[in-house]
Amino acid sequence: MKILSIIGYLGMVGALLGLLLTRKLFSLSPLVILLQVAALLLFIWARVTFGRRSYHVVADPTAGGLVTGGPYRHIRHPIYAAMCLFTLAGVAGHWSWSAGLCGGLAVAGAVTRIFCEETLVASRYPEYARYAATTWRMIPHVF
Repeated sequence: MKILSIIGYLGMVGALLGLLLTRKLFSLSPLVILLQVAALLLFIWARVTFGRRSYHVVADPTAGGLVTGGPYRHIRHPIYAAMCLFTLAGVAGHWSWSAGLCGGLAVAGAVTRIFCEETLVASRYPEYARYAATTWRMIPHVF
């Protein structure tokens, strides 16, 4: 699981760098800007709620208990949701096949990380199954 989580991480970072280097991540479109600001606010809210715990390149559940407040009350992976929203808004603002492939790679990397992390968190926190039964992974009522 941990090696697969690194592959997912590299996919996300590589996709974001590819979009940034080809100038397809940011846009002057008001809709894209609005979506990316919303994604940034979700990311900040999730990080503040998550607390002082660090982010690991390798999926590794942190000590300190399961976080279920803030945005985690509604979705289990708000940071990945924010990253995907930010990325896909940029892709939509600069649609091309190369941008679409980068966006797809970013989402695939995030989904890979999600499944790795959920497996590891469920083994560390038995209450995770109850929490997962009442929340969505990234998009309420969809996934």
